[in-house]
Amino acid sequence: MEKLVQKNNNNSGLKAVIVILSLLLLGSLWYVYKVTNDSKATETILISEKDAVLKDLSIAKDSLNAAISSNTTLSDELISERDKIQQLIADVEKSKGDLASMSKYKVEASALKNKVSFLMKQVSVLKKENEKLLVQRDSTATVLGETKKYADTLVEQNFKLANTIEKGSKLSVLNLQSSAVKQKSSGKQISTDKASRADVLKISFMIAENQIAKSGDKTYYVQIIDSKSNVLGDKKTETFGDKTLTYSFVTSVKYENKTVKVEKDLPVKDIQSGSYFVNIFDKAELVSKTSFTLK
Repeated sequence: MEKLVQKNNNNSGLKAVIVILSLLLLGSLWYVYKVTNDSKATETILISEKDAVLKDLSIAKDSLNAAISSNTTLSDELISERDKIQQLIADVEKSKGDLASMSKYKVEASALKNKVSFLMKQVSVLKKENEKLLVQRDSTATVLGETKKYADTLVEQNFKLANTIEKGSKLSVLNLQSSAVKQKSSGKQISTDKASRADVLKISFMIAENQIAKSGDKTYYVQIIDSKSNVLGDKKTETFGDKTLTYSFVTSVKYENKTVKVEKDLPVKDIQSGSYFVNIFDKAELVSKTSFTLK
């Protein structure tokens, strides 16, 4: 009887041990299952966070590239931040995606995003200021263009006016007359058309009134040429720039903006018959001419 009781007790203990071991096994299996599921969930979350960080960094990089192309005064700082983002993108892509690394990269990415956001605001302000400056510059250029156009018109008008004044201020030599006379011992002069009798050639002309011309002494060069192209009188030569003039005599007159008559006698002897040409020069410029003939 006692052996039977002892056997029953042994069977009960064995069953209890089996139950406990079964419970421990089930618990272990549940723990392994839970740990595995938690690990997969964590891996999925880390991959998602890694992708999100890379996406945010890529957007920030694109924003910086666009801002750099606008050539603002912040270009150097923008380039520096872009280089930091490029390096962080490379580090994130090479990482194994563990929790510690992702936490570090998220902090760094957040700091860079904040810096980029701040720089973008500054770029926006600079762009608006540049737009205002461009409008002001265009307005200034328009005003300057109109002013230059007006100034050019004034210069042209002044040039034309100066030319008009210059032309208008030139003295006109009028009524040029020439003749030959015979000088008597008494001083009386008798007109003649015979070369053999002529011993004086008389030249006279008028300087017209001109209120805008400069007053003062005026000098004219008189040139008398016979039919054989010989210059009569002094036969002196004067140079004016690249021009030379051989003249018969010089006559000067005090001009006071009123009409004045100039008369000059040129003594001659043994002149020949033929045509004689009289030219009046203001320096090198021919201002009047006439001719006469002696038999």
